[in-house]
Amino acid sequence: MKSKGWSVKLFKREQRSLFGEILDWMLTPLLLLWPISLALTWLVAQGLANKPFDRAMVYNVQALAQQVKLGADKKVQFNLPQPASELLRADETDLVYYQVRGANNEHLSGDRDVPLPLDDEDKGSSYEVHIRDDEMRGMEVRVAYTWIRLDADGKRPALVQVAETREKRSVLAAEIIKGVMLPQFALLPLAVLLVWLALVRGIKPLSELEERIRARKPDDLSPLDDKAVPMEVAPLVLSVNDLLERLKDSIVTQKRFLADAAHQLKTPLAGLRMQADLAQRSGSSEEDLKKSLQQIGRASVQATHTVNQLLSLARAEGGGTSVPQQACDMVRLVSDVLQDSLPRAMDKGLDLGYEGVDADTPGVKVTGNPILLKEMVRNLVENAIHYTPSTALRPGVITVRVLVDPYSKALVLQVEDNGPGIPVPERDLVFQPFYRALGTNVDGSGLGLPIVKEIAQQHGATVSIAPTFENQTPPGACFTLRFRVF
Repeated sequence: MKSKGWSVKLFKREQRSLFGEILDWMLTPLLLLWPISLALTWLVAQGLANKPFDRAMVYNVQALAQQVKLGADKKVQFNLPQPASELLRADETDLVYYQVRGANNEHLSGDRDVPLPLDDEDKGSSYEVHIRDDEMRGMEVRVAYTWIRLDADGKRPALVQVAETREKRSVLAAEIIKGVMLPQFALLPLAVLLVWLALVRGIKPLSELEERIRARKPDDLSPLDDKAVPMEVAPLVLSVNDLLERLKDSIVTQKRFLADAAHQLKTPLAGLRMQADLAQRSGSSEEDLKKSLQQIGRASVQATHTVNQLLSLARAEGGGTSVPQQACDMVRLVSDVLQDSLPRAMDKGLDLGYEGVDADTPGVKVTGNPILLKEMVRNLVENAIHYTPSTALRPGVITVRVLVDPYSKALVLQVEDNGPGIPVPERDLVFQPFYRALGTNVDGSGLGLPIVKEIAQQHGATVSIAPTFENQTPPGACFTLRFRVF
C-alpha cells in the first residue's frame, strides 16, 4: 500500500502545468538576456564615450606636432608658448599630460614619465595619430601619439604624445548606460505582464474546449469541432475524435452482440422451456418423456454452440487484444485443429485430410494472434464438416491445404469440400452474421463465416469462395485465404 501511495505522489509531483511551462520558457531567456544586454550596453557605451574625447586628443596631438621643427643645426626643436601649455592642461575633471621626444629619443618637453609606445609598434606615416590604453602613475590613461619624420635620412622620428585620465569617459559611459537601462527596468515588468496576458489569452481556447467536453452528455459521442480550436490544438482534437469514433464502434459492437445473443438464444431457450413443460405434464408416457429429454439435450447443445460462436465473434471484433501478437506457424495451427475435429468428421463418415507444405518450410509463419487464427481455421473446418454430407455412393471429402505461392511468396490457406457448395449470389451474403444459405436443411447459427472474415481482415488476409468441381453437381466449395506479404 505504501508503494502505491508513493507512486501516486510521484505522479502528482511530475504533473506539470502547460501555462507554467510556456511561461518559464519565455521568461527565463528574457531574464538571462537582460544581464547580457547590460554587458553589451556597457561595451557600446565605452566606445561611444571614447569617441568625442579621442577626437579632442587627436586635435591636441596634431597641434603639438605642428610645433616640432628641425633647426639649422639639424636638431629637433619644440617651442610651446606658455598660454598654449596652460590651455592644454585646463581640464576640471581629468589630468592631461603631454610629452615630446626628439629623433634620438631625447626628452624635449612635457612629462617624462608618460609611457612610451612599444618598440615593435608600426610607426606608420608621419603625423598619423594612434590611440592606445595605458597606465601612468597608477592610473589608467588614454594615450594619443604620432611619429614625426622631419627629414629623409632614416633617423628615428620624433614622438609627440598626449595622455589623459579616463574620468570623463567613465562618467559619460555611466550616463549612457543609465539612459539605456533605466527604461528597461520599467519595460521588463511590463513585458512580463504582457507575456502573462498573452499566455492567458492563448490558452483560453483550451479552457473553452474543456468546458465544451464537460458540458456533453454521457451518451454524446459526436466528434468535436476541430475548426473552432487553434491550428496547434487541431491534431489533439482529431485524435480525440478518432478515439470517440472507435469508442462508438465498440459500443455499437457491444449492443449488437447483446441483441444478437438475445435473438439467437431466444429460440433454443423457448424450446427448452416447452420441452420441460411437456415432460412435467401428468400422464406423459415414458416414451414421450424420453423424447422430451432428447429435445432438451439437442436444444442445450445448440444454445451452447450459439453462445460459443457469439463469444468468438465478439472476441474477433474486439481485435484480439487480450493475447499479444507473435509469430504463428500456420501448419502447426492447422494440424492442431485437424486433430480436434477428426472425431466429429469420423462420426459423420467424412474423409478429413491435409495436403501442403511441412512446418519447416519458409514462409508458413504469420504475425498474429494464435488464438484467433486457430479459431478461424476451426470455423472453416467445422463449417465444412457441418455442411458436407457423406453417403455410401458419394463419401464426403474435406481437404485442408497450407501452401506458399511460388511467385508472390504469399501464404495460402485452403479448406476444400465436395459438399453442396454456395451459389454465386450468396457468396458475399454468407459472411454476414446469422445468414444461412438456403436449401441446406442443416441447423446452424450463421456465425462461423463472419468470424472467419473478421479474423482474416485483422491479419491482413483476403477470403474468397470458389467451387471445387466445375460443371458438376454438387459443385463443392473451396475457401481460400491469402495472407498479405509484408
